[in-house]
Amino acid sequence: MQAKASTWEMAQKDESWEQTPVAFCCYLNQRLNQLSSHDPLWKRHCKKYWLISEEEKSRRNQSWKAIFTSTYADLGRYIHYYATLKKAWDDLEKYLGQWCPRMISSLKESAREEDLDAVEAQIRCKLPDDYRCSFRIHNGQKLVVPGLMGSMALSNHYRSEDLLDIDTAAGGFQQRLGLKQCLPLTFCIHTGLSQYMALESVEGRNKYEIFYQCPDQMARKPSAIVMFITGTSYLEWFTSYVHEVVTGGYPIIRDQIFRYVHDKKCVATTEDITVSVSTSFLPELSSVHPPHYFFTYRIRIEMSKDALPEKTCQLDSRYWRITNAKGDVEEVQGPGVVGEFPVIGPGKVYEYTSCTTFSTTSGYMEGYYTFHCLYYKDRFFNVTIPRFHMVCPTFKVSTA
Repeated sequence: MQAKASTWEMAQKDESWEQTPVAFCCYLNQRLNQLSSHDPLWKRHCKKYWLISEEEKSRRNQSWKAIFTSTYADLGRYIHYYATLKKAWDDLEKYLGQWCPRMISSLKESAREEDLDAVEAQIRCKLPDDYRCSFRIHNGQKLVVPGLMGSMALSNHYRSEDLLDIDTAAGGFQQRLGLKQCLPLTFCIHTGLSQYMALESVEGRNKYEIFYQCPDQMARKPSAIVMFITGTSYLEWFTSYVHEVVTGGYPIIRDQIFRYVHDKKCVATTEDITVSVSTSFLPELSSVHPPHYFFTYRIRIEMSKDALPEKTCQLDSRYWRITNAKGDVEEVQGPGVVGEFPVIGPGKVYEYTSCTTFSTTSGYMEGYYTFHCLYYKDRFFNVTIPRFHMVCPTFKVSTA
């Protein structure tokens, strides 16, 4: 309202302006053209929608208006997604450069608009704009290890998921019953596991829903599958994953992103020893029919660096109390952990990975370790393992 009043007042003071509606419209149009050419006004839009920095503007040697106009001509259909996805990619690249530098070289350059159009023609389905926008920034990655979308390792099982480029994804587009009109987003070269995105609302799926699939072993139809839901849209799926990575939610182990989730409440300190737990659900080793839900957990045991040297101790045994969603309890006792009897001293850390299964969709574990002091050999004490919960993701059974 203030801008209109100002223009009106200026028009009244302009002696060349005649008191007619046509003349006023001409004058107003002239003022709007002047305002639309005022370069500082375009600066805000360039930064908000395209994340253009002052350095980038200097490099291009163009006005803010010219930069906005040319960028909009190329990426205008993605104006509601581009800034969010570009920031996610920038944050991820910065983090990988510091913690997983060899993963950076696996990222591919952006896909062209015509490449995405060609894939749509090939699969005869429309790709969502948030997915297209992300691939205009980076066209996935090469089929390498480690995969960008996270890893998981047990003694006899390894998974690492690559983010597929658009051509590889199109080659894996599904039309068979159970996975009809589903596009793979990720792929593990060791297990063959993929996360799929539904491009249409068919077979019990919501459009653009993202999921892991596993066979329904007790269904009458061989095409029936169970879908463990991992996202409701590409934007939500990708940006939430990046957030977990760059905020340290997922640990970096041996130059790989491991998808363990750590609940900050899952920490317990006994004297100078702190035990913390992270967990992960493995869909590729799970089934709904029959019920078999597979979880892995990673435990970190650390002694305070301020502890006295005579507090150095060795783990002798473990005790677990395992409870499923029905309240059924199982107790487990045994020597050491994963066949080892670690020694913990001031500032030292010991970590190990193990696994468990439930016949229910959730459950929890708690217990304690028994240690003995190396300095006072007759002193034994228990160290609390905090209760940690494991919950299966939401799942659906296909209606194929």
